[in-house]
Amino acid sequence: MSNLTVGAKAPDFTLFDKDGKSVSLSDFLGKKVVLYFYPKDNTPGCTRQACAFAGAYARFKTLNVEVIGISKDSVASHVKFAQKYDLPFVLLSDPDLLAIKAYDVWQEKKLCGKLGFGVVRTTFIIDEKGNIEKIMPKVKPDTNAAEILAELDK
Repeated sequence: MSNLTVGAKAPDFTLFDKDGKSVSLSDFLGKKVVLYFYPKDNTPGCTRQACAFAGAYARFKTLNVEVIGISKDSVASHVKFAQKYDLPFVLLSDPDLLAIKAYDVWQEKKLCGKLGFGVVRTTFIIDEKGNIEKIMPKVKPDTNAAEILAELDK
């Protein structure tokens, strides 16, 4: 699996958001960050996951937690995805797989019986100092946001 471990410094990155603005993980020091990697905009699982985060977003905000979704989709794709489902959180475009590879979520997967590489749906909780607090590999789209809130409430 990953060489990233709980307690390690989360790899910093700078990517473009849906508004074409450059966003770095280090911009959020002092806040907890839920960083979730997902395969593709507008696919059933990714849409359910994004909508679950959108539905829980007010609760994340009251806990002073920032939610960031990352996929290799383009900025234009993120704009459409965010508008279509009214997504209030940050979506970052990583077409060069910079953050995706830094977080070791670009892995071999079997799709339709063929082996290929893709993003393995993984969520990281990053603490206020920029360290990894929790790694949740192969999360389920429907329960991911609720599981994180339960974790943050501990």
